Amino acid sequence: MDQSKIRNVAIIAHVDHGKTTLVDQLFKQSGMFRDNEAVAERLMDSMDLEKERGITITSKNGSYKYKDYLINIIDTPGHADFGGQVERVLRMADGALLLVDAQEGPMPQTYFVLKKALANHLPVIVVINKIDKPAARCDWVVDQVFDLFVKLDAPDEILDFPIVYASAKNGYSLFDPTDEVVNGGDMEAISSMIVDHIPAPVGDPNKSLQMQVNTIDYSPYLGRLGIGKVVNGTMKINQPIAVCRRDGSIEPVRITKLYRFESDQKVAIEEAHVGEIVAVAGLDDVTVGVTFTNTDNPTPLPLVDIDPPTISMNFVPNDSPFAGKEGKFVTSRHIGDRLDREILADVALQVEPLTDCVGFRVSGRGELHLSILIEKMRREGYEFQVTRPQVIMHEENGKQLEPYERLTVDVDELYQGAVIEKLGRLKGQMEEMSSSNGMARLVFVIPTRGLLGYRSQFMTDTKGMGMMSYIFEEYGPHAGDIVNRVNGVLIVKEPCTSVAYALFNLQSRGKLFILPGAPLYAGQIIGEHARSTDLVVNPAKGKKLTNMRASGTDEAVILTPPEEMSLEDCIAYINDDELVEVTPLSIRLRKRAGGKI
Repeated sequence: MDQSKIRNVAIIAHVDHGKTTLVDQLFKQSGMFRDNEAVAERLMDSMDLEKERGITITSKNGSYKYKDYLINIIDTPGHADFGGQVERVLRMADGALLLVDAQEGPMPQTYFVLKKALANHLPVIVVINKIDKPAARCDWVVDQVFDLFVKLDAPDEILDFPIVYASAKNGYSLFDPTDEVVNGGDMEAISSMIVDHIPAPVGDPNKSLQMQVNTIDYSPYLGRLGIGKVVNGTMKINQPIAVCRRDGSIEPVRITKLYRFESDQKVAIEEAHVGEIVAVAGLDDVTVGVTFTNTDNPTPLPLVDIDPPTISMNFVPNDSPFAGKEGKFVTSRHIGDRLDREILADVALQVEPLTDCVGFRVSGRGELHLSILIEKMRREGYEFQVTRPQVIMHEENGKQLEPYERLTVDVDELYQGAVIEKLGRLKGQMEEMSSSNGMARLVFVIPTRGLLGYRSQFMTDTKGMGMMSYIFEEYGPHAGDIVNRVNGVLIVKEPCTSVAYALFNLQSRGKLFILPGAPLYAGQIIGEHARSTDLVVNPAKGKKLTNMRASGTDEAVILTPPEEMSLEDCIAYINDDELVEVTPLSIRLRKRAGGKI
């Protein structure tokens, strides 16, 4: 492949601004699929969790042909919790497409991903997406993007960024939003802008081989695949090469398979040249950050700097009375092996064994980062318990520092008072406030502790109509005590099966989380008490039968539907003396003391 005809582009954006939909359209319009071929929506979101949640969790590679150019696309996550992926994969790119919603404008994660792109000195093309929205305000968004570049101290040549306007959902792009869309339009403007404004990869094919692994993929036939860009030299099948590991050690290996990306598929090739993004098979324990190089002159590339984690949780084996009934992998050795495999692919994750009990302390970027890991393990058959998330404190000059987040809230003006009041209690400091068309945008700096478990309260306060997103800001002084949950819980007294009559009588005591007929054990949490104290209850208490009947004494048993709590809700809900029991079939809440109350 001619090096000058390759373009390596990362697509970066805030979550839900249309990255994956844009990639779909670029692939479809490039002629890579037959007219009668069934093409899945959100082609690059291959994980089940990504399809269910509608977000990108892991970065993906693909490519398409435009004229005689090969354009390699790197689809990155938009959520800051998966920022470790963005930091790594930008090493493979020679430029970036920054997608911004034509109505919302730049959001916190836009700031985060753009900051990473500018740190890598990448030229940026701005794509104003969703211009078909009735409330689109393109000129305002362009001004906001320019202000963001200035705030991030972008160099002068990048401040004069090219702009394209698009509706990825409808499959068209324009150089000017006032232009007419002809015959449904096409994505030609974006492809031509990539070719004109993104430079070809630099590198010398005659130098010693250098290729750093930035992403890990897995094939059931070939095992682990290392994905990266050939920076210098040439890579061939069966070529003896050296692997420079993260710890500095060097090991000789032989490449068994090489793959190039075509659309979202991998195609086997014999050799790869400078600038090509390829997947390499042949090393079972390949990890992110290792460099493939020549055996006679090993020259590793510098490791990627990864932002440190801000939140940790304990993963411990399940010791509840129902332990081992639903899971396939239940011991601490099983859990430890699985976590060790995860950190090979996710360098933003840290795992260390606990010293005071059996289990592991797992540290990550945020609640979502860790809850996605828990959900993946649960679906693979693992059974274990997790504790409440704890923020990772720092100490500097004898003072305790804690992480702070920059929180952006978009909410109807009717509900902004409730949001401001609640965030004030959680030690949030408002920095900006603006409104237009009845919607208010509030920007707070708030301790990470204050946001743990806040999302469900926020959705209640805004009647489900608000949007909140946040990004790590800095470490600051400890903000003092924060009370996240004021209510106590309803705790099961003894092993039993729940009965509708008993639950009906408990409804007046608080909110329930279970249905009749659920098997329960002592110490399990089945609801939220209406008061601040915990209450021990008997959810199996039946109605006493007598032969006396009178009108008005036999009430109809009418149960309010229980509150269904997702894994994230459960993790955010518990206090320090409680655990979330996670199995492939169930998610239960319980008190810590092994069933003793």
